[in-house]
Amino acid sequence: MTESETLLSKPRIEIRYCTLCRWMLRAAWLAQELLSTFDSDLGEVALVPASKGEFRILVGGVQVWDRVVDDGFPEAKEIKQRVRDVIAPERDLGHSDRKAAE
Repeated sequence: MTESETLLSKPRIEIRYCTLCRWMLRAAWLAQELLSTFDSDLGEVALVPASKGEFRILVGGVQVWDRVVDDGFPEAKEIKQRVRDVIAPERDLGHSDRKAAE
């Protein structure tokens, strides 16, 4: 399998952010957090300019965060857990994982 075929077989994360609201830095920070945590598990993290107050995160086309639906912006811990639940549910995130009581 070639390197490009390997990347295509891994999940793509899309972070859609409103450019008018100037949320690019927030989107880039979350992209960096996700790439640091899931470095070998991801094929791509894409920052996608949007408008009208949009801030959504999709993993392989599955929405894991929406600013309106989820009432705000995600903390890194929360978005890592939601991404993990889609791409590798058995994976332990260590100190940033849910408490055992949850």
